[in-house]
Order: sequence, then C-alpha cells, then structure tokens
Amino acid sequence: MSLKDILEKHNFKFKKKYGQNFITDPGILKKIVSLGDISSNDVVVEIGPGAGTLTKAIAVQAGLVIAIEIDKDLLPILEENLAGCGNVRIIEGDALKINLDKLVEEISGEPKTYKIIANLPYYITSPLVMHFLESGFKIKKIVIMVQKEVAERFTARPGTKDYGALTVILNLYTKPRIAFFVSRNVFTPKPDVDSAVVELEVREELPFEINNIDILRSLIKAAFNQRRKTLTNALKGLNIEKEQILKVLEDAGIDPQRRGETLSLEEFVRIANRLSTLN
Repeated sequence: MSLKDILEKHNFKFKKKYGQNFITDPGILKKIVSLGDISSNDVVVEIGPGAGTLTKAIAVQAGLVIAIEIDKDLLPILEENLAGCGNVRIIEGDALKINLDKLVEEISGEPKTYKIIANLPYYITSPLVMHFLESGFKIKKIVIMVQKEVAERFTARPGTKDYGALTVILNLYTKPRIAFFVSRNVFTPKPDVDSAVVELEVREELPFEINNIDILRSLIKAAFNQRRKTLTNALKGLNIEKEQILKVLEDAGIDPQRRGETLSLEEFVRIANRLSTLN
C-alpha cells in the first residue's frame, strides 16, 4: 500500500501547525541514512517521523529506533506502516519536553550514546537543535533535514547576513556541514521552500577553554539581539557599566567599535572569559 493510500485510509489531514511535509523519495531517504553511518549497535532517535518513511529506512540499519511523534493522529499510521519493524519504538510526545538520555536508557535498558536523524519540522528547528546541544545529552551525531535558509545559517561565516547566535553556539558544540540540498518537489505536501540535509558532528570536547558557559551564552545572545550596534552598546544589555565593557574588550584585544556579527567563536570566548572575572 502506498503512502497516499495509507493516509487516505486513515483519513489523515495535514496540520500546518506541526509543519508536516513527508518525504517519499527513496533515493533521498537512502542518502540521509548513509550520512548517519549507522550500524546494528546504534540507537537512533528520530524526531517527527510523520508517516514513517524515513523511520523504516533507518530501521534497516540500526539496532534500535526511537521515533518521537507529537501528532497522535499519526500513531495508527506509524503502527501500520512500521508493522514489520520490530526494532522501532513509537513514542507520543513533544521532543522539547523529553529527556532523551532518560528515554533511551528506559527503552534500551542501559545508558547509551545515540544518534539523531530526522526531517525536522521547520517551525521548531532552531529550538530543537539548541535543546539537543545545550542539555548536554549523550548525542554522538545529528543528521537533519532543515529549511535551506536555516542550513545556510548553521554554516555561515562571521560578517555575513546569515551569521547569528545560532551559528556561534552550533559551532561551539558541533562541526556543522551541509551535506546536500533537497528540492521541495520530493515532499508531500510540497512546502514553499527548498531544504538541505545537514550533518552535525558533535564535539567530544569544546574547542576552547571556557570559564563559564552561561556567561558565554548570555554574551552571544546580547551581541546578536542588537546586531547592528557596536559591542560597546550591544553589551549594555548584560547590565555592565560602559567602563567595564571597554576594559573587558581591551583586555580581550577586541575593538569596541566592532559589531557582534563580525566576531568569531574564539573571540566571543575571549570576551566571555574576561567577563567571568568581573566581581
């Protein structure tokens, strides 16, 4: 039975609020799975499995697949489409509210590292990725389909229009790269934008010594909240006196007239480490 037939059988209606665009092209599915470098020892967590086309492709390679779906109307469709996949567990829930480490341990029976492979709903891509990384979960690798413009933000260089807080924080925790672009024509229903598959290699260790990660995150967000302002003005949002800001930037070797959007990750770390020494 085709995907269209299964959806019609269950009288399924696509919900815009969940950003539901199902991928059906077997060639694309195969390419996504190959990027995961999956073995029979791997646990894979999939967010938003939709009708289960990618889930089924992952299940061929993985030891265990945990598919988290927020839309309860898709559960019977997933159960039917994945009936032959004994290594798949379907979980109803909001991935933003789930402790993935705990879930993997409960289902696999032991604490384990795992991979995330998903066609992420576009409306929630950035919050999900930040949740995965800032929670310190035991994630080895992330392979995700995202909106093309978001993929370009992930991999942007300092000083470009796509470079932002998300870019900096993503590079702190991972080594991101765009694996390939995907036409909007391979989805059901067809979205208004093209997509890209991004590979995020999670760093085993952070690339720089960081005195206080919370200060670094606050600094990055403050710098980009008013990205067109100079650092001297943008960092006032941290409730620090101007004289202190100027001293910190001088000690870090950063021109106070620069804007946050021009700073590299290493420069943000230099500033944050000096901020951490303030009383």
